[in-house]
Amino acid sequence: MKKDIRLLSLAELQTEIAALGEKAFRAKQVYEWLWKKSCTDFNLMTNLSLPFREKLKLHFEINSIQFDKHQVSNDDTIKYRFTLQDGHKIESVLIPVHKDKRYTVCVSSQVGCSLSCKFCATGQMERMRNLDPGEIYDQVVKVSAHSEELYGHGITNIVYMGMGEPLLNYKNTLQSVRLITSDKGLAMSPRRITISTVGIAKMIHKLCTEDIKVNLALSLHAADDEKRSEIMPINHQNDLASLMVALKEFFEKTNNRISYEYIAFKDFNDSIKDAEKLVKLCSQFPVRVNIIEYNPVENVTYTKSAEDQINKFAQHLTKKGIICTVRRSRGKDIDAACGQLANKG
Repeated sequence: MKKDIRLLSLAELQTEIAALGEKAFRAKQVYEWLWKKSCTDFNLMTNLSLPFREKLKLHFEINSIQFDKHQVSNDDTIKYRFTLQDGHKIESVLIPVHKDKRYTVCVSSQVGCSLSCKFCATGQMERMRNLDPGEIYDQVVKVSAHSEELYGHGITNIVYMGMGEPLLNYKNTLQSVRLITSDKGLAMSPRRITISTVGIAKMIHKLCTEDIKVNLALSLHAADDEKRSEIMPINHQNDLASLMVALKEFFEKTNNRISYEYIAFKDFNDSIKDAEKLVKLCSQFPVRVNIIEYNPVENVTYTKSAEDQINKFAQHLTKKGIICTVRRSRGKDIDAACGQLANKG
């Protein structure tokens, strides 16, 4: 059975290449083709001899993700569905802000999700498996190429905010970040990468020890344990007190910004009383709050807050000195909510 060559580290690849009777430096050439040039076809590795390429094809395969379909919104947001080698489907989203020359790709880290957040389309899906580092990396490469083709600009920012929980696929998520940021890979600044988590305190503590200093976003959505536990069952094991300890350590160790993602739900978490609870939560260390318009999901009872209520909520935070941004829903005319397109059909 052929091995997926992209699951090998450089050291492992060197061992494998040596076993084929080739010189060690050939492994570095192959590694550069895979991760710096994003090559998924051995035939295109033109500085390798034809006999060596035939050896590679005999012993290895490159299991890249394949484009399946996409939807283009009136606001230029694009949602992609990709098919994996085993037939599973995942989503990525391109969010362009042309005036700022900011092109953000939202990538998935798992097929489905195990966390069952009550408002989330992906949460209605069973978690089938983790994505490997190459499958995460591929989303960045393929969406960036399409963005360049359509809008004349490749991606500038990455958010791990698609299907799945990145910190429950910790090893592969971090390896994908290394491939994307390494000078042997895409050489992207980690400052342009944000990992979004529902809040796994143990893994946030672990993230503090890593050599890659990405930005961190907490999917908060409620500023008290009772409400948060109602919509996010993970809060029973990772309550707000434990998360604040972990996030404070992350900020002190990295000095990187932390964002709170806060979806505003009508008559649930959008009152001024809720805003005041959020103000208190924001007082422990510097944070930015992103208030997000909810994209409705079929069979979910939660609905989006009225625009004037969102504005009042945001104004209260701003008056209290909290850096706050209201993120209007993008892609309203397509399957905007995370997981909706992947789950179709």
